[in-house]
Amino acid sequence: MAKNLVIVESPAKAKTIEKFLGKDFKVESSFGHIADLPSKELGVDVDGDFKPKYEVSKDKKAVVKKLKDLAKKAEMVWLASDEDREGEAIAWHLAETLKLDKDKTKRIVFHEITKDAILKAINNPRGIDYDLVDAQQARRVLDRIVGYELSPVLWRKVKGGLSAGRVQSVSVRLIVEKEREIQEFTPEASYRIDAEFSNEDGQTFKAKLPKNFSTKAKAQKFLEQNATANFKVADLQKKPAKKSPAAPFTTSTLQQEASRKLYFSVSKTMTMAQRLYEAGLITYMRTDSVNLSDEARKGAEAEIKDAYGSKYSKPRNYKGKAKGAQEAHEAIRPTNFATHSVDIDRDQARLYDLIWKRAIASQMSEAELERTNVKISASTHNETFTANGEVITFDGFLKVYLEGTDDEDVEQDGMLPAMKVNETLLNNYITATERYTRPPARYTEASLVKKLEELGIGRPSTYAPTISTIQNRNYVEKGSVEGEERNYTQLTLKSGTVKDVTLTEKVGSDKGKLVPTDIGMIVTDFLVNHFEHILDYNFTAKVEADFDEIAEGNEDWTKVMKSFYKDFHPVVEDVKENADRESGERILGKDPKTGKQVSVRLGRFGPMVQIGTVDDEEKPQFASLSPDQQLNSITYEEAMDLFQLPKTLGEYKGEEVQVNNGRFGPYVKFGDAFVSLPKGVDPLSVELDDAIVLIKEKQKADAPIYMYKDLPVQKGKGRFGPFIKWNNMFINVNKKYDWDNLSDEDIVELIETKIQKEIDKVIHNWEDEGIRVEKARWGRHNVLKGKIKVELPKTVDVSEMTLEEAKTIIEANAPKKKTPAKKKTAAKKKAPAKKK
Repeated sequence: MAKNLVIVESPAKAKTIEKFLGKDFKVESSFGHIADLPSKELGVDVDGDFKPKYEVSKDKKAVVKKLKDLAKKAEMVWLASDEDREGEAIAWHLAETLKLDKDKTKRIVFHEITKDAILKAINNPRGIDYDLVDAQQARRVLDRIVGYELSPVLWRKVKGGLSAGRVQSVSVRLIVEKEREIQEFTPEASYRIDAEFSNEDGQTFKAKLPKNFSTKAKAQKFLEQNATANFKVADLQKKPAKKSPAAPFTTSTLQQEASRKLYFSVSKTMTMAQRLYEAGLITYMRTDSVNLSDEARKGAEAEIKDAYGSKYSKPRNYKGKAKGAQEAHEAIRPTNFATHSVDIDRDQARLYDLIWKRAIASQMSEAELERTNVKISASTHNETFTANGEVITFDGFLKVYLEGTDDEDVEQDGMLPAMKVNETLLNNYITATERYTRPPARYTEASLVKKLEELGIGRPSTYAPTISTIQNRNYVEKGSVEGEERNYTQLTLKSGTVKDVTLTEKVGSDKGKLVPTDIGMIVTDFLVNHFEHILDYNFTAKVEADFDEIAEGNEDWTKVMKSFYKDFHPVVEDVKENADRESGERILGKDPKTGKQVSVRLGRFGPMVQIGTVDDEEKPQFASLSPDQQLNSITYEEAMDLFQLPKTLGEYKGEEVQVNNGRFGPYVKFGDAFVSLPKGVDPLSVELDDAIVLIKEKQKADAPIYMYKDLPVQKGKGRFGPFIKWNNMFINVNKKYDWDNLSDEDIVELIETKIQKEIDKVIHNWEDEGIRVEKARWGRHNVLKGKIKVELPKTVDVSEMTLEEAKTIIEANAPKKKTPAKKKTAAKKKAPAKKK
């Protein structure tokens, strides 16, 4: 038995670290937190000192038992959870729950998983930092109180099943307010002037007028003034300039840049970074520090000099600007600068490449530029055209990396040909293009993180879960609007003549942007109206600052809780009793047939249109909104159209054919079959003939093309390309086969190859327990039992995995079972009438 037990959070980290420590050390995983607040109750003593009631959940009891047994046998226990507030709380819970002897327990921290870092940590243990523990407790308790007290108010006053949270609700508010800005925005048109000139050597370049014209008439008049003009270089200035590299990545800037350059979601970026960290390739990925250690700067300097030469090296320190930056971590960087790229999973490799480039560039020389500004005058008016150019005289850090930008309007300056003052220029053309002012841009995941960081809301560990939560709760969704066509005018002066053409552009595309749903807007309005203090940006940032003060040991966490709760709780009780119900109702007009009120509101099953009110003699009529319609923007005409659905189109082969709107979009119903309408098709425009075409296509697609072992084979095309389906098994058909003319032999080969692959991918199969271990993509493995599937990191060697180890992994990831509600007794169901 090993003398030393090291406890980390993840099994992947455990495997990596155990390789460095030798046979005297056994490294085990706690699989994250082993204790938390109870799921069925508040679990906080709000009437006393706000002491939390921690408990070990059922899914962690096996893990805790195993760790307890190992800890009893070990001479020393090393708590090696992450070096942040969550990690410190995990170490504390382990010490308390496992009842560890203080004399036989040491706390170690490291920000990279390399042999040197781990051995250095072992040689420099410390105690548990209770200030960090208190800061984590304060966040957990305050967020539990807010969620636990606000959510029932939403159930009673808005809709069942809703939730509120201190950071999540403020994040939704940001998105809702942005949406309102966009809705209230009115675009204004003006005419932008661009020109192309040639110098005396015949070299062309672009220039522009540094002002726009408000009307087409003014723009046309200006072009006509240039018809007979002579042009020359009125002024030319050249200035040296320098461009400095960006600081190495923090959590926030990594999420933003990975979104811009790799198109990763925030949660995907953090998942990939976690795997890189656990594999020992990068430093800890939850940090708001831009600092690099002396060792890192020296490593970068040596690599830059070796790879690019001494003139490219310029070691430097950076100072962070984030409000309330916590914990003295390093920035995110490679653990070894000599490793330029890594041969692993493609997405991890791409993220590593980004991190390496950003970190190495931060220690490189500035780029040296020569910026040229040219002013061009005309003989027929006093307006001046300008042209800007930029020439790189020394590339410096640009040899490796250039930071991305969220600004879609940024124009990069190019090179200009050699010119001199008073040189005559030839005008090739001048255009006046109608341009519209743009509404504020909706948030992307990355730009929302940037805004939260600017406001001082949230911390590195909270960005990804917050953004996932508000989407999972259906308060916000990724926009899927393709945009719409818009006409604009362009006037062109060429060879002394002005021509007028109408062109088309696509505007309003919101693919991937964060758009609030109806329920997100209604909940935000309700919370802002009744709990403005909680949703106030300054208050939320102040709470974060209080947590930072607790972490520094300058504030008592229970005092912070008491101060918050004495103001918060009375407001909750008042709103619960006295606030009106909120449904987001909008009155659109009256029904022409009955004269009854037509309104839209949030109903029990989602957004709906209603004709009539509860006060009418007859029951109101209802119709659900389609997935692409919203309460705040649906028109009266669109609302009334919904009452025409479901619409019977006729009969086909003795079965009724209907068209209707469903939860996932419009569809045609034929007997028991449902056929989705193509994207963008209005269900009210569909006729019987159109529906029959769709039905036939569906029947053709579903018809068997072959029988294999008495089971039908079907073919189809999905998001990953063509496939055949047999025995509920989907088999991709690659380019080796002629998709349109699959032979019987092809089909049999595809099925049998797939069956063999399924057999080959099983590493372990404990049939009596219903547990198996299989190969997964990118060299990983999955542990499966029933509907539970746990993906293991690539670093985990499963070849000698035991059944007990597999059981532990399954138990740690099994969903919590809901305890059935107790049946009410007859006495509780119907209380006796009170005596008068």
